Amino acid sequence: MSAADFLKNAKFETLKTAVDELGIATIEINRPQALNALSALVVSDLHELLTELSSRAGLNGEQDWSVRGLILAGAGDKSFVAGADIAEMRDMNEMQALAYAGKAQEVTKLFGALPFPTVAAVDGWALGGGCEIAMCCDFIYATESAVFGQPEVGLGLIPGFGGTVRLHRFVGSAKAREMIFTGMRITAAEAQEAGLVTKLFADRDALFNGVHETLKLATKQSPTAIARAKATMAATESQSISEGLTTELSNFAACFGTPDMVEGTSAFVAKRKPQYPA
Repeated sequence: MSAADFLKNAKFETLKTAVDELGIATIEINRPQALNALSALVVSDLHELLTELSSRAGLNGEQDWSVRGLILAGAGDKSFVAGADIAEMRDMNEMQALAYAGKAQEVTKLFGALPFPTVAAVDGWALGGGCEIAMCCDFIYATESAVFGQPEVGLGLIPGFGGTVRLHRFVGSAKAREMIFTGMRITAAEAQEAGLVTKLFADRDALFNGVHETLKLATKQSPTAIARAKATMAATESQSISEGLTTELSNFAACFGTPDMVEGTSAFVAKRKPQYPA
């Protein structure tokens, strides 16, 4: 079963999945009555889905490119993800919290390792775990009414799904400290100014149209080159400039002689559009 077929047929209690004719997939967290809060079941469903998707989507050496991009969204018009499920967390002990947050962190790493572009489409609240799960995508698009924040300190907690690790990479160290230490919420416009959000849209319909247009552009590019670029950028995040250049050089050279490179360069010379795997 291809990655696209898996998503088309997937059945999860807290998630909705779909794939369009271009191979653009959507994962929608479907708990609108709880503002899509990340309960243990949501985290478990996401972990199972992403583990299966990762095993099929070009990560197992078989180069299945039936999925070429992914949108992460929340159901309803009030919230992307309002955060973790505080009612569940209240009664957790340390070991239970370790298991819960550990699996949530694995979810963020699985998102980050997918070989195609991923976009968080944020409409409404993206607080705590919601902000954290949005940041595990390649970039964030949002409606003008979206709200972001890491309010965990107000609950006697710290971010546990990657907030202390990823937020400063988007907004810088000082802004991340300000947001985490105060629990402040910021508007979508402030999030864009800070570098957390890439593009803003007037409403939900415009948001999804904008995400699709961007991913549509990506589907016209070499899928293997995108996957290699993502892997290179991830590998160089913790490297010095000199180390990063060495990693980039190795991955650049490895592109030569691949079917996508041959097709792309041949199409350019022949002044035609390249035909990459669908």
